[in-house]
Amino acid sequence: MKALTVDGQGVLAVTELPMPEYGRCQALVKMKSCGVCNGTDTKLIHRTFKNFNTYPAILGHEGVGEVVETGADVKNLKKGDMVLLPFLEKPVEGYTPGWGAYSEYAVVGDAKAYIEKGMGPGTAEWSEGYLAQTLIRPDDRIDAVGAAMVITFREVLSAIRRFGFRPNESVLIFGAGPVGLCFTRFCKLLGMGTVITTDVFDDKVQEAKRLGADYAFNSASCDIDREVRRLFPEGVDNVVDAVGVNALLNQAMGLIRYNGKICGYGISPKLGMELDWSHAPYNWSLNFVQWPSKKEEAQAHAQIMAWINTGVLNPMDFISHTFSFDHILDAFALVERREPGTRKIVITF
Repeated sequence: MKALTVDGQGVLAVTELPMPEYGRCQALVKMKSCGVCNGTDTKLIHRTFKNFNTYPAILGHEGVGEVVETGADVKNLKKGDMVLLPFLEKPVEGYTPGWGAYSEYAVVGDAKAYIEKGMGPGTAEWSEGYLAQTLIRPDDRIDAVGAAMVITFREVLSAIRRFGFRPNESVLIFGAGPVGLCFTRFCKLLGMGTVITTDVFDDKVQEAKRLGADYAFNSASCDIDREVRRLFPEGVDNVVDAVGVNALLNQAMGLIRYNGKICGYGISPKLGMELDWSHAPYNWSLNFVQWPSKKEEAQAHAQIMAWINTGVLNPMDFISHTFSFDHILDAFALVERREPGTRKIVITF
């Protein structure tokens, strides 16, 4: 099969690799799509992803595929099922999976079968989440391209729950990329009060307005601190860094109200900073969600699919481009150029 790999110098290539092996409690999956993650994928390419140093690597983690074969003990998956998050699990021919979903084939597990056979991690969190709730049902109003976006949806909604956002609270979101737009849309769907979104590109500012932001500003052409304080003299309840820029955490210090929350979602390539809370209120909290819990993602799945199936959440609002796997190098060149109008990019197989 073919797979997208990256070497230690950041050079991408489409590489021929053996088909993945699968066990008695696993299924072989023919990949249908995989979303490009501007955070994880690009950091792996540039060697700035925390605690990952094994190259060459096989990229991709926002995958969707169709079950084509099942192991002998699989009971809860069948041929033709559409599943989320198939991965490559083992190194092959010197290549280490950076999850490995930009491959023509991958593997997914049947969690219940693992537990019944006393295999796998065997923990309650593992069995209740992740593999146990990865199916896209035949009656779900979504195709394989849109389903790639569900992975980001689940991550963001589970982060919102972890951050403890509440209805009627105000929130300032730094960044209107795919993740920032998800935060924008979900905060409105969840009944939060005023949602303010910022970006440095005008097209992304307009997208934030279209997806429900009460206010959206280009932070490259206006004074965000002044605009936020004009709307909320006492500060906002919550600030989200959806980009992964450490300076935004310090900027947030002067924008939160007493007992406000600063929420770091984007993973910064720089793993340290000097916090300056001289402009912050006396009481505040700083929260990081950099590695979503698979159990919490799975628990978010039902609400995400309900929003999609009732029509209040459209995955295609967040997707700007699709590329066939044959043109995957062109897709990553587009990511690096950061052209206006680029949102989520999805690779199809």
